[in-house]
Amino acid sequence: MRYSKAFMPTVKEVPSDAEVASHKLMIRAGLMRRLSSGTYTYLPAGWKILQKIMNIVREEMNRCGAQEILLPSVQPMELWQQSGRDVDYGETMCRFKDRHGRWNVLAPTAEEVVTNLVAGELNSYKQLPFNIYQISFKFRDEFRPRFGVLRSREFIMKDAYSFHDTPESLDEGYQIMYEAYKRVFIRCGVPFVIVLAESGEMGGSGSHQFTVPCESGEDLIVHTEDGDFAANIEKAPVDPIKAEPSGEPVEQIQEVHTPGVGTIADVCDFLKTSPEKMIKTLIYTTAEGKSAAVLLRGDHEANEEKITQQLGGIQNELAQPEKIKEITGADVGFAGPAGIEDKVDIMIIDQAVSVMAAGITGANKTDYHLKNVVPGRDFPLKGEKIAVTDVRNAVEGDTWQGKKLLFKRGIEVGQVFKLGSKYCRKLGCNFLDVNGKEQTPLMGCYGIGINRILASAIETGNDDNGIIWPVSIAPYEVIIVPVGKEEENAASEDIYNKLTQAGIDCLLDDRNARGGVKFNDADLLGIPLRITVGRKSLAENKVEVKLRRESDAVKVEVSEIIEYTVKAIDSLKSELSV
Repeated sequence: MRYSKAFMPTVKEVPSDAEVASHKLMIRAGLMRRLSSGTYTYLPAGWKILQKIMNIVREEMNRCGAQEILLPSVQPMELWQQSGRDVDYGETMCRFKDRHGRWNVLAPTAEEVVTNLVAGELNSYKQLPFNIYQISFKFRDEFRPRFGVLRSREFIMKDAYSFHDTPESLDEGYQIMYEAYKRVFIRCGVPFVIVLAESGEMGGSGSHQFTVPCESGEDLIVHTEDGDFAANIEKAPVDPIKAEPSGEPVEQIQEVHTPGVGTIADVCDFLKTSPEKMIKTLIYTTAEGKSAAVLLRGDHEANEEKITQQLGGIQNELAQPEKIKEITGADVGFAGPAGIEDKVDIMIIDQAVSVMAAGITGANKTDYHLKNVVPGRDFPLKGEKIAVTDVRNAVEGDTWQGKKLLFKRGIEVGQVFKLGSKYCRKLGCNFLDVNGKEQTPLMGCYGIGINRILASAIETGNDDNGIIWPVSIAPYEVIIVPVGKEEENAASEDIYNKLTQAGIDCLLDDRNARGGVKFNDADLLGIPLRITVGRKSLAENKVEVKLRRESDAVKVEVSEIIEYTVKAIDSLKSELSV
């Protein structure tokens, strides 16, 4: 490609709405342009990078026996109602009514549609197992799109679905995809860690998340100091906290007037205490209409996934103010555990609360709190509908299996799930086993965020001058920069033609621009290797070669530049081979 013919508009200014490096540099390097909040147009260089990523993903999917299909992006709402995920996704789901009055969904994912497809084609166990995948656009109506393509309303995803007749077959298929994902991310040149993950609204019995460690990431990775265990924050367990020392007997409950003081911070300020001495009572309602009181220490955050598991996997949300008042008799901010167990269907007490000597809680009375509330004395820790367990997020100072837990941020680029029979059961997908008996197949699901790989590569590969691409997904492998007049241009043309014939993906900067402009754009674009053809070096029958990731250039004889460049690119590629 000749730069003078390329539609690659670079800009110096940092976009005002860009918060992270990938967003800033994708705009500045001319990879994409914003159309509206959370939607972007990919320009030729950006689309070329995405195609290279998709080719790697496609090669690895085909390598492990998956077969490519393409499912509709417009899906009937009925399928989502059958699975119950129309409720799970809520307002995040893009939905519309067609001219016939039928509700449709713009696909956020495709479990329902692919299961519906297989239900119409699967008859016998002899057809199992198999794995089908697609690479397509997905849509989610994010409340707050941010960080460029890291959280957008429209994105490209590879989603694969495997179908099995036995748990052993599912385990085997899951492991095959697990290994394929490792190869994908190695070949794309992005550093990654594999963590245990919750299945969330996907459901199922097991999941692993592939995460790129990065400060701009929205995911929080929790890992032991020795690196033997890692999980995302939703999945991370914690060791039980030891009981507080029993000193003098705690005084009886004391009701105190706290007018208009309903938050943990405000109560602490008003009563001159600290959050770890507080017990907060959260009221939840489930999709089945049940109510739950969840007790947490004031300095801990509720782990929604752990709570969902305690509620039997049933979708739940914090109760509305009117429901809270119905249950507690008080406004929001004044709920407490004393006397509430008979007013809810289940009471979930975090383990850290159960070992407190005493705490301050809401009084179930507007503008009042209770001091000296003792777990086990003033509210029960045992009972048919009481569970004492871990339902909080891990925090600094926690341990797991005696090992200190550490925290780092990351970008989720892929996740694999064992879905089990959930979707097949709800959507009527069955097969006949070897004995002619009807059975429900087991499913695996495997997603990769194509755009996120691109953004993650930038987040982990950049400097003050621009992007530093892994060679496997760079828009071009080599850029040739002539700085001079006819002789330099002619030499650059010759090198360009010979490298192209040798199979090297080249960009020739043939623009009528100053050398500084060309060098700045080359660094901004992040092309792995730059060949500079200048007057002084050419007079010595040499050219300058510089790797983008290194600070120094070397001089190479013109007669040797083709062989040198091919070997250099092959060496870069070998670093990403598997």
